[in-house]
Amino acid sequence: MRVTHLTPILNVSDIQQSFRWFETLGWKKGWDWGTPPTFGGVCSGHCEIFLCEGGQGGKGASGYPTTFGPDANQAAEKGVWMSLWVEDVDAVHRHCLEHGIEVTWPPTDMPWNVREMHVRHPDGHVFRVSRGIGAPDEED
Repeated sequence: MRVTHLTPILNVSDIQQSFRWFETLGWKKGWDWGTPPTFGGVCSGHCEIFLCEGGQGGKGASGYPTTFGPDANQAAEKGVWMSLWVEDVDAVHRHCLEHGIEVTWPPTDMPWNVREMHVRHPDGHVFRVSRGIGAPDEED
């Protein structure tokens, strides 16, 4: 099997709230479907995530304040985890703090040669915002 494209689907409680959250993070609403909309997509560059209100997967935060380290329990997280690869993790961190996005792990140089931080969507989905340490710039 050769996969040509991958689109994750997130179960969300309120699709309009999720559109706004992603827009605050810097993504754009791509489309919606239904009257009222219960399905849609958000886009960043060539990447897209589908949002499904009330279905297609699990959701929910663990109740732990962090998503990594001694005060976390990754197995207790109920939402989807995804890695987003960016050019500047620290710039994304500053943007998140300025816009009130929940940061659950600050930018940290990890032993697996990645600088990463975590943010949590209102429905508990966790995004690992990452950049390889010493990685050359990549073109899509």
